[in-house]
Amino acid sequence: MNAPLPYRDNVGAVLFNDAGLVLVARRADLPNAEGAPGGWQLPQGGMDAGEDPAVAVFRELEEEIGTARAEILAEHPDWMTYDLPPELVGKALGGKYRGQRQKWYAMRFTGVDGDIRLDLDPYPEFDAWRWARLAELPDLAVAFKRDIYVRLARDFARFAA
Repeated sequence: MNAPLPYRDNVGAVLFNDAGLVLVARRADLPNAEGAPGGWQLPQGGMDAGEDPAVAVFRELEEEIGTARAEILAEHPDWMTYDLPPELVGKALGGKYRGQRQKWYAMRFTGVDGDIRLDLDPYPEFDAWRWARLAELPDLAVAFKRDIYVRLARDFARFAA
């Protein structure tokens, strides 16, 4: 019998603006209607081998939203995992992982909205972004990430408006 696929190490940012709202971005690769649940997520991405999570989260912000103008407010104490749904195992994440093991950071955005540029990457992950209330996160997430977003909304509530 084959051993189960491993989790991919990943970092994520709950990026708060001065009003206590969080940045959510709509995935460009998912068919979705404006405002439809599931197409919106927080910036997150895979870590390179041996990369420090606190370094990786700034790199991911730069890659995904075009700016790393932020400061870390808090690191979530736990690594959180999610499993891909069965129909995505062997396809998503390069087909090499069963899901992701994530380290999340609450971060304060120190730039201006114009610094957020989804068009800088030749293959952008997102096609739109907006500021949302932290409590909205679970309803915006795809089902298999919902539990993590519920936990982030609870554990980082002190940074919200």
